[in-house]
Amino acid sequence: MFTRHGMTLRALLTIPYLGLVLGLAAVIGALSYASGREAVNTLSAKLLTDTVLRIEQAIAKHVSGSEAVLEAAFPSGMTAPPDIESDLPQLRTRFWLATSVHRDPNNYAYFGDRHGRFFGLWRYSASEAELRLRLKGEGSRAIRRFEGINGALGAPTIESRVYDPRERLWFKAGQSQANAWTAVYIDFKTEELVCTRAKRVLGTEGQFEGVVATDLSLLQINQFLQKLSISQRGLAMVVEPNGDLIGVSRGPNLKPGAEGRPARLNAAESADALVRATYARTQELLARNGPGGPRTATLTDEQGEAVEMGFARIRDDAGLDWIVMVAVPRDDFLHSITQNFYITLAVALIFAAGTTVIGLSVLSTVRQQLLKFAEAARRIGDGDMSTPLAVERRDELGELARSFATMQTRLLTDTLTGLANRDALLRRIEERVSHQRRRQDARPFALFFIDLNEFKAINDRLGHDVGDRVLKEVSQRLQDTVRQQDLVARYAGDEFVVLIDSVDSRREAETLRDQLRRVLAQPLLALADIDDAPENAGGAVGLALFPDDGQDCDTLLKRADADMYVEKTRY
Repeated sequence: MFTRHGMTLRALLTIPYLGLVLGLAAVIGALSYASGREAVNTLSAKLLTDTVLRIEQAIAKHVSGSEAVLEAAFPSGMTAPPDIESDLPQLRTRFWLATSVHRDPNNYAYFGDRHGRFFGLWRYSASEAELRLRLKGEGSRAIRRFEGINGALGAPTIESRVYDPRERLWFKAGQSQANAWTAVYIDFKTEELVCTRAKRVLGTEGQFEGVVATDLSLLQINQFLQKLSISQRGLAMVVEPNGDLIGVSRGPNLKPGAEGRPARLNAAESADALVRATYARTQELLARNGPGGPRTATLTDEQGEAVEMGFARIRDDAGLDWIVMVAVPRDDFLHSITQNFYITLAVALIFAAGTTVIGLSVLSTVRQQLLKFAEAARRIGDGDMSTPLAVERRDELGELARSFATMQTRLLTDTLTGLANRDALLRRIEERVSHQRRRQDARPFALFFIDLNEFKAINDRLGHDVGDRVLKEVSQRLQDTVRQQDLVARYAGDEFVVLIDSVDSRREAETLRDQLRRVLAQPLLALADIDDAPENAGGAVGLALFPDDGQDCDTLLKRADADMYVEKTRY
């Protein structure tokens, strides 16, 4: 009878579900394709805007360290030294700390004054550095290496060329503006793109005295763009307003120059048609609408393909002026929508083919689980709360199983103290007695029946809230005193029972009883901040030992309770 009804139920659930899945898949596929085409503009605008903002944030993070380096080298309000040689130890300390702020990429900080004197500190590593010095304002610089912030200076090496800081772009930029970025240039040694941030330093009378500066390698910006996830044919780049590339996600950002050295590559001269078209369109829009952003637009590339693009012009108060651009062919967006349509149909067909088998399997599983839950509910209704209900699933059925397990736990737990309650204690004692008889274990176990002294006075004078805190504190003390395999239970009111799983002898049990007395007699933290609180009177501890004092749960508890009352009379 059940089988016939079960098969009917499965058919009623599976066959309509199969038809529904097929119809729904067809409708969803068609609607997703149609709505996807309409949503391309919105989706592409959000993607492009988010990507532009992400690049802006990366640039801001990369360049922000330069300002902190200059502030550490020459804090605001600090005047230039009268000469570098007399202030050399202080300069060395400050510039070491400054180049520790953002050692990658700001590992070089330097200062030149209007007399042509120069101080620079170049960090090779966390512990190695060199000073570059021109103390007299004429001639070549001396290079002296050292280790550690106060390490001894090595023998000087004199540069072959004459270096006058006053002739450098960074010095002229700082002289004309309080905070300034130089134009981007190619570093002679590393052949990487670099720009320098300069800060004017004044004298004691407020007159111009010199410039402190730090170099910023732009290699990481180009590496960030090349690792950026856009689309297979997408493009991201950062350029100066004149079109010179700072970084680009595909292709080079430099070109071969004279004498085999690299030279700046302009976006308008790039071999990549999308780079040229994106820069030209951005220049057109900036000329028409002015700076700002991020904004989105469309363009048609040299092959006549529609391209979605986003751009923004970023500036700061030190003269940084760069343009961020992102471009993605429109077909890249539509390709994902078309691909999604076919994937949806394919998955629907596969899913529909397996629906019948899976549906029957699921129904069978649900039925088996529900039968287990029904049996568990019947046992709990009969008063058997000790049999565990295995929880192996993570779905709604698993949640139902965990609910049963939680109910079992709550039924066996004292809500105030979190200890085992009376029912849990009785079951544990009975299990322990059965285990002792079944295994014929020669080692006894002990029960301690505990009643707190003068607890009624605490409740009556200070209220039940304080009494509850006392019970919780005592519960925790008892729990901390026994072993993991032992059990502490709240029996009733201010009565507790401790089951010690095994002891070697009555003498050991008596030792444990003394230990419990001392634990109970310690001052109560719950009463520490209460004026005129009664002193902790500890508790009476009764002992019953299995099998000497009883061979069943009821007898053992009575003997321990009686022993506790004997202690009460002594108190």
